[in-house]
Amino acid sequence: MERDKRGMPMNREALFADETEDYRIPAEPDEGQEVCLRFRALKSGVDRVFFVRLNKGIQARMNKRSSDDIFDYYEYRMTLGAEPEFFYFRVDAGGETCFYNRLGAVDAAGWDYAFRITPGFHTPDWAKGAVMYQIFVDRFNRGETFNDVESGEYIYIGRPISQVTDWGKYPETMDVGCFYGGDLQGVWDKLDYLQFLGVEVIYFNPLFVSPSNHKYDCQDYDHIDPHYGVIVKDGGKRAVETGMDNSEATRYILRSTDRRNLEASDAFFARMMEEIHRRGMRVIIDGVFNHCGSFNKWLDRERIYEKSGQYEPGAYVSADSPYRSFFKFNSDNWPYNGSYDGWWGHDTLPKLNYEESPKLYQYILDIAKKWVSPPYNVDGWRLDVAADLGRTSEFNHRFWRDFRRVVKEANPDALLLAEHYGDPTSWLQGDQWDSVMNYDAFMEPLSWFLTGMEKHSDWSSDELYGDGAKFFESMAYNMARLQTPSLLTAMNELSNHDHSRFLTRTNRVVGRLGTMGAKAAEEGIDKGVFREAVLVQMTWPGAPTIYYGDEVGVCGWTDPDNRRTYPWGDEDIELMDYHSYLTKYHKKLKSLKKGSIKPLAWGEQYICYGRMKGKEKCVVAVNNGKEDRDLEIPVWQLGIPDGTVLTRLMYTNRYGHNVGRVEYKVKNGFVMIDLEGTSGILLACRVGGIMDV
Repeated sequence: MERDKRGMPMNREALFADETEDYRIPAEPDEGQEVCLRFRALKSGVDRVFFVRLNKGIQARMNKRSSDDIFDYYEYRMTLGAEPEFFYFRVDAGGETCFYNRLGAVDAAGWDYAFRITPGFHTPDWAKGAVMYQIFVDRFNRGETFNDVESGEYIYIGRPISQVTDWGKYPETMDVGCFYGGDLQGVWDKLDYLQFLGVEVIYFNPLFVSPSNHKYDCQDYDHIDPHYGVIVKDGGKRAVETGMDNSEATRYILRSTDRRNLEASDAFFARMMEEIHRRGMRVIIDGVFNHCGSFNKWLDRERIYEKSGQYEPGAYVSADSPYRSFFKFNSDNWPYNGSYDGWWGHDTLPKLNYEESPKLYQYILDIAKKWVSPPYNVDGWRLDVAADLGRTSEFNHRFWRDFRRVVKEANPDALLLAEHYGDPTSWLQGDQWDSVMNYDAFMEPLSWFLTGMEKHSDWSSDELYGDGAKFFESMAYNMARLQTPSLLTAMNELSNHDHSRFLTRTNRVVGRLGTMGAKAAEEGIDKGVFREAVLVQMTWPGAPTIYYGDEVGVCGWTDPDNRRTYPWGDEDIELMDYHSYLTKYHKKLKSLKKGSIKPLAWGEQYICYGRMKGKEKCVVAVNNGKEDRDLEIPVWQLGIPDGTVLTRLMYTNRYGHNVGRVEYKVKNGFVMIDLEGTSGILLACRVGGIMDV
């Protein structure tokens, strides 16, 4: 492989550099620290390599420091100042010049897509490549019955809430006030299962006091909801027994506002956190700080706190409320002033008025600190609609800088991961969020490639379906928006509580619950395509995040159908087994957790790529077409020399999966693989050694 077989003076496929531990040492340096940057080229294949430092407008020739059978490795060392460094590489060979940035080898380069070092930007090491598991608590497992929400207990959005007694019942179109009884004890009871599955981090949808089953309309940020935790003081009447008025719903008032219930639930959560940490797992909780709910104790539109007699008046109730500045009112019509601003106009979701309330600002920062501190010691926050918080971009960034500061001071190892659609660059400068839910650089490109479906199942695209080149192109451009510390901790999901289940997307049908019905979400699905998606999920850079029930075949259209219950006793055992094997490999292989990624081959309905870290190499190939395909994969690009034996760790096709070991020998820089239609394969090797997996 000393020269391109086509006779070109430069083999661009041999060029490589990124921001992982193999090519930046240390990967996350601090101000004043020396950093070593490495660049790879074909052995004796280039004349010169230059480090181009955009900040200083200088070019420095790199020195060739080492070689192996296939490549030469060049190095440049520099000491960091306080400001970020932006750079790319220039390569000269045989009269030809090309440049190398985060998109790879390009004909021209500048500030766009340049490599970046942000001194002092660290993301938690435990979160890099961690296997996460998202739990929508009400639908995961019912551990206790004494804390169940009762039918008619209170009124929510004009209707009595209802207790669903049939665990397997499909969600209704108006599902927000329907409760199946899942709780935190139910999660505790299934910790053994989560460990069997290979879960390292549990991500909980909101846990704080709230009247809805999704709890994105917070009632009290200071406490865990007793309906998820512990009810030690009970009694009173339901709303349906008192004239359909929450001000007289004394049972709900007692359950959700009595400090004995709140403190008991908080204490239960602290004990649960201790047990989860004892098992070596972590927890991320949901923080909804852009808006709260109309039930919130600061507003008290439902007058439940007014009736409890234990709290100061809410801003809806009284103009003299200590919380009046927490909301923006558009008239002086007190008492019971409903003129406050709602998020997107929804009066059930009051927008929090940070700019005009330093007291609110500090209150939320105190909440941020409280839950990552003892006795709870939560390991991170997932931040709901984080880009919407505040009324201006300038204020939004200021808030998240302060939020990061107080959280990291309380728990330096905490993760800050935000929900965001679109370009997150301005929040990922190292001073605000750590990372994002990875829609643009994972969920969407993979969904388009494997299913041709948008993530809600709202439309389809034949143009994007099966286009391997567009898949890699989309991934590259969107991944380049994230610094590598953010990329390795990004939440890579196939499904979640806001989008259709991936397994349903495999039927390639546009639809929702209200138009198609629940049964249609299970018809025409392709578990072979789903297994391909899981294979990519478990081998792509980032934190693979399983949405509860995906691993056992749960289907569903977008919200609310995606919030079906976990089917205990009716699981797809083959899919569960498949997930457990892949999480084991993902955790065992350092190349899959923190290694570099290199596209190797692509075309109509197929992709091949490699992961590499040190001597450890992995190869992934997916044939999403219906016909069998022979693939010649250029594994020399990963630094795998001829004669090396790659071991098959996983094979999946339309019928199931196989973990039987099969060996593939590298010849002339390539490995030959026969892939059935709708199949995928994971190969691994340790160059010059033996794989221990």
